[in-house]
Amino acid sequence: MGWKSRHLVVIILAVAGTWGFLESRAEWSDMHRWNRAIGDMSFLLIAFSMAIGPLSRLVSRLKALVPWRRELGIYGVILATVHTIIILAGWIEWDLVRIFGFQLHPSGIYVMVQHGFGLANVIGLVALFYGIVLALSSSNWSQRLLGGSVWKFLQQGAYVLWMLIIVHTAYFLFLHFLDFHRSVPEPNWLQIPFSVLVSSVVSLQIAAFIKTWIARRNRVGNFEQAQTG
Repeated sequence: MGWKSRHLVVIILAVAGTWGFLESRAEWSDMHRWNRAIGDMSFLLIAFSMAIGPLSRLVSRLKALVPWRRELGIYGVILATVHTIIILAGWIEWDLVRIFGFQLHPSGIYVMVQHGFGLANVIGLVALFYGIVLALSSSNWSQRLLGGSVWKFLQQGAYVLWMLIIVHTAYFLFLHFLDFHRSVPEPNWLQIPFSVLVSSVVSLQIAAFIKTWIARRNRVGNFEQAQTG
């Protein structure tokens, strides 16, 4: 399948998935419905992208999926950007200090009242910035411009990006709304699927690492044996 077809398939998947997430939270306010639906779909696309690499190492027949990592990652970052804009416009209303957990006190000064909210958003912004860098470099032109070794080093940062996204998402799924100043809402239905998905992707990555390590160790052992023999 060519790159144009892959782009089209991922766009259709992103639209359908976002619609499904929207419908699953019909009782929420519009801002939070769109915020969460687009954020969740972004996470899902990036999770799929991160799973393809280890899957292709574990099952050689799945190497055909490798080209899909680019499109999944690109649209995951695009959705993450839209997710951020919705938060800036609808949640903190472009009062940018609030994204770091500050609120305007009646005395006229900003005070820190949401430490976790601020830290999670800093992590999210760092992840978004690096995700944009990775998305912009996800092209054959960028690979030729940067050179193979530099491009590969840059793309390996996707694992750091993945960890940042996990921490950011986990905070808002499990911790943010546990506030003694207000009633605690019903648990987000996505908590269990999120945990299963993250555990699955991380398990695949660990399994692929172990398989690669064993294969390289065996090659080194066979080479040394041949040299001594």
